[in-house]
Amino acid sequence: MIRAEHPTVRAYAERAARTPAPVAPATLDADWLRRLARDAGADDVGLVEIGRRALDDQRDDILRFFPPTRTLVSLVCRMNREPIRSQARSVANLEFHHTGEQVNAVAKTVVAALERHGVRAVNPAMGFPMEMDRFNAEKIWVVSHKPVAVAAGLGHLGIHRNVIHPRFGSFILLGTVLLDAEATAYDQPLAYNPCLECKLCVAACPTGAIAPDGQFNFAACYTHNYREFMGGFTDWVEQVADSRNAQAYRAKVTDAESTSLWQSLSFGANYKAAYCLAVCPAGEDVIGPYLQDKAGHLNSTVRPLQQKAETVYVVAGSDAETHVARRFPTKTTKRVGNGLRPRSIAFFLGNLPHVFQPGQATGLDATYHFTFTGAEEHKATVVIRDKTVRVTAGHVGTATLRVTADSQWWLGFLARERSLLWGLVTRKLRLKGSPQLLRAFGTCFPS
Repeated sequence: MIRAEHPTVRAYAERAARTPAPVAPATLDADWLRRLARDAGADDVGLVEIGRRALDDQRDDILRFFPPTRTLVSLVCRMNREPIRSQARSVANLEFHHTGEQVNAVAKTVVAALERHGVRAVNPAMGFPMEMDRFNAEKIWVVSHKPVAVAAGLGHLGIHRNVIHPRFGSFILLGTVLLDAEATAYDQPLAYNPCLECKLCVAACPTGAIAPDGQFNFAACYTHNYREFMGGFTDWVEQVADSRNAQAYRAKVTDAESTSLWQSLSFGANYKAAYCLAVCPAGEDVIGPYLQDKAGHLNSTVRPLQQKAETVYVVAGSDAETHVARRFPTKTTKRVGNGLRPRSIAFFLGNLPHVFQPGQATGLDATYHFTFTGAEEHKATVVIRDKTVRVTAGHVGTATLRVTADSQWWLGFLARERSLLWGLVTRKLRLKGSPQLLRAFGTCFPS
């Protein structure tokens, strides 16, 4: 029991008698909220209600994290363009890190101001840190900032899968504040997409992750650009563990790679490429030089990145490996693992479209019926046809191959901790159809 004579209790009572605590308003003035965010340092801001249809696929996650959420404040901070365009990754990454810190500082300032007004609010991280205890099992971020920004009218996704702001273009970072009050008005999405569909991001991407038709190869981007994050780090640790001695380690990892990783661990993880942002000419503040001299933009911004001699990290047998060899003679590839090892069946099935390699699926037309038993019971259909993949719940259509597997054995198999042959012998894995179709399936999803 809390004692009334406790010094803290007495001090609170005396202060409350002199100055009553602020009563949280049920509704906040929208203009006041926007001004608050701008005064805190945001370059642009938008408001979205929690019930917006655009948030249907993440509302449960948001409310699980902060149940009283009623309004989302989307924040934009502008990055300087020339540093992002630099071939020196240290320069570009410094701009990313500084602007990311700015976004978090702005969000913290907004939350502090709201708290002084009796409004409960939280500011999830702009990027990292995230909920790494859920890595490779479920979503590791609290709020998906991009769809919130789009719903708030702060831009639309370009074909490079980044939000393009109508003024600042692709040179922005995003944040979100969750608060427990409603606003007097909310913002709506832009009526047009600032993306010019110029395809310069397609031309500059070193991994071929962005296709001319708008398809996006998540695994190709993740494996290279995030080499010193998450899955790339775990892959490096395994290379250390698998090395007999220092000489064996140096045969796998160059001194430059080791020191680059040290730099990321010491000063903030470094992106290997952000060329899709660097070359993007969209946005009212950005487009002028491009419109005045398209050839000049190509020569000064795009080609230096295309011609840069560098190592591109790829998974063996991936579309990215083929793309680099075909398009970039000055770049070399290095085969690595990307650490994308599902630790739940739900994550495995949900992640298939993101790690699918269309080029490796050429000529394959197959319908797979998966039945998972044991700890996680699931039934799913995976159709690979015309270099596309579709995943649906339950068994749909006529199966070309039926796969029945113990869920925990399957996850171990994907992590290369289980033997396919032993799985068949022990009946942890049962196939009905040609085993070659399972091999073809694996080719489409290298990791």
